[in-house]
Amino acid sequence: MSIKIRLRVSLVCAALSIAAIQVQAADEWHFVVSNKTSSKIVKLQVSENKSEWGDFDVGSGIAAGSTETMVWDHSTDNEGCEQWMRAKFADGSTSEASKQDFCQDLDDPIEFSE
Repeated sequence: MSIKIRLRVSLVCAALSIAAIQVQAADEWHFVVSNKTSSKIVKLQVSENKSEWGDFDVGSGIAAGSTETMVWDHSTDNEGCEQWMRAKFADGSTSEASKQDFCQDLDDPIEFSE
């Protein structure tokens, strides 16, 4: 096989790989959280009705001053776009709940500040 043919095959494979990654990323619903407080976020809670709260997996937390991208679990795919969200912090405090539209502005950070 000539070098030109190998190069073309490699470029086609690379292009297909990038397309596959983009399709997978587009399939994941995400949002961005910016912690502008002096305390680590240890829990994010979401609710459609502001009375029953579910915990969002934040791993080991979101450090003070950090911005993180969170990915929704596929089990939430049938929930509504509008959800209430609040944060619980390492210092024991809880933020006020704010209504978010998770179908819009996915890359605009939801900011928690003091």
